[in-house]
Amino acid sequence: MTELVEHGQLFIGGELTDPLGKDVIEVVSPHTGEVFGRVPHAAPGDVDRAVAAARRAFDEGPWPRMTLDERIEVVARIKDAFAVRHEEIARVISSQNGTPFTASIMVQALAAMMVWDSAITVARDFTYEQARDGVLGKLLVRREPVGVVAAVVPWNVPQFTAAAKLAPALLAGCPVILKTSPETPLDGYLLAEIAAEAGLPEGVLSILPADREVSEYLVAHPGIDKISFTGSVGAGKRVMEVAARNLTRVTLELGGKSAAVILEDADAASAVAGIVPFAWMINGQACVAQTRILVPRSRYDEFADAFASAAGALKVGDPLDPATELGPLVARRQQQRSLDYIRIGQEEGAKILTGGGVPKGFEQGWYVEPTLFGDVDNSMRVAREEIFGPVICLLPYGDEAEAVKIANDSDYGLSGSVWTGDVERGIDVARRVRTGTYSVNTFSLDMLGPFGGYKNSGVGREFGPEGYGEYFEHKMIHLPAGYEPEGA
Repeated sequence: MTELVEHGQLFIGGELTDPLGKDVIEVVSPHTGEVFGRVPHAAPGDVDRAVAAARRAFDEGPWPRMTLDERIEVVARIKDAFAVRHEEIARVISSQNGTPFTASIMVQALAAMMVWDSAITVARDFTYEQARDGVLGKLLVRREPVGVVAAVVPWNVPQFTAAAKLAPALLAGCPVILKTSPETPLDGYLLAEIAAEAGLPEGVLSILPADREVSEYLVAHPGIDKISFTGSVGAGKRVMEVAARNLTRVTLELGGKSAAVILEDADAASAVAGIVPFAWMINGQACVAQTRILVPRSRYDEFADAFASAAGALKVGDPLDPATELGPLVARRQQQRSLDYIRIGQEEGAKILTGGGVPKGFEQGWYVEPTLFGDVDNSMRVAREEIFGPVICLLPYGDEAEAVKIANDSDYGLSGSVWTGDVERGIDVARRVRTGTYSVNTFSLDMLGPFGGYKNSGVGREFGPEGYGEYFEHKMIHLPAGYEPEGA
């Protein structure tokens, strides 16, 4: 049995302190189904303490009044700690959510380090004050920190999404209350340790593990100026509804049902090798996963065989085994959700090309076989609804126009890709697909560019100057006639 990991305190305002309540979160191994961790469950009173500390830090403290270089120095120490401790961070996250350890090193830990690093680059190049010619005279347009930020992150990529919110917020001068998922609270304690050692001033960061009820209390709090949320569409809509009461600014990164479009001139081996890792990434528990694979009808059998073979060859196993390519889902409910959708797909007339059940020998944890549906029509629920599991759909199309139409026929618009022998043709397809992030002959998410969704996939952007700008308010200062601002 795995050794029990226990934390008895909460990280509030930069210090570990006793919780106000007595409720406890039990962390369950998705591999064994056994409890292996316990942490306090933050109560509304703990939220009040965290918000009060953050308000003092913003309204009176040094952090927003430091120079940018001084804030960068602290944030760089956090980034450096991720580089040094990436294997430890990856192992803790894999233990909680089932991400295969080898993938976790990059996706969960080093990618988070890259987010911290990229945010520093963006902050250095950002324009904070600009002189303009107005209709009535000279203007100064300033970007000023938005204030206290509530950051709510999911269980699938907890440190990557935390970095996407914390790095720009902290560099902008904003204190943050980070609400972690009850499925993955343990890595939050590593982040707390790293942040304290980096030298964040009092009140600038609190980390609270809690459920949705406490999340709602946090986002409804009148002391919050900005909310950044990553999660499901339903939860995102609720966040937006609650935030509207106080007109709190929001950034929402929500779900996806992204399409990988394979054009008829694509090299089959390259397309299959490129798509499979990003269709079943994090065991299918990724908002950007390429869960609809669109293939030309003339080559359907070729691609059906190739993808079924590649998916069936994925090594299922213990997420901490370096050889594992697909691990368990985060919880029993997620396993059951995937199995329910597999049943729904069959009832709708889709054909299982590989997988379709619980892998033999893994009945104890929350495992589902890598599953590929063929003969899928885009009107089917398995093609329209986000499953968040290792269940992928193969859809045939007639010509390029139909492929683009199918890709766009979705309530989501988060990511996607196109695979072709002609890059210019791929770029043309990319311009016609209504989605926030798109790749040609690859799949990537560049932290120096804007990431976010069209339609139900979200509001606002993360990463790049566009994402950084979401942590600022604009101020216009009218200057008297005849005055020339310095550097104008």
